[in-house]
Amino acid sequence: MIATTDPFAFGELVPHGGRLAGLDVGTKTIGIAICDAMWNIASPAETIRRTKFAIDLALLKAILLKQRAKGLVVGLPLNLDGTDSPRTQSVRAFTRNLDGLDLPILLWDERWSTAAVTRTLIAADASRARRRELVDKLAASYILQGAIDRLSTMVRLDEIGGDTGTA
Repeated sequence: MIATTDPFAFGELVPHGGRLAGLDVGTKTIGIAICDAMWNIASPAETIRRTKFAIDLALLKAILLKQRAKGLVVGLPLNLDGTDSPRTQSVRAFTRNLDGLDLPILLWDERWSTAAVTRTLIAADASRARRRELVDKLAASYILQGAIDRLSTMVRLDEIGGDTGTA
């Protein structure tokens, strides 16, 4: 399955009404979030501590199967100016290696996800240890929520015959 940055193309591959998983892929951990089948709300699920890719993939497959995910939204850490960075290339390579999952994949701009989640946790007076424990799966939830908000808007516009932005 080819990953795309185009929500319209992704929306064509994933019928509305299936659960989606969101991933925040870091160098040490992978934060995972899941949304409900109607794409209303994303919830933090788990954090995988990265080891070897084969082990990480097996854990991820088990979670996605258990959650009956129909597609993946992977956070893409672009530079502030929208260009790729070495970290972006690493996430793209990770995503290419997910081909065996046979799920549609949407690469979603995640430039501000970790910062936004960290600010929220600091405002909630969470300790450093608690922030470290939660930040990855909350960032995955933030990424997934942004994507499902956009996808749900496209579905609603399509249902009423509105312009979804495609030409």
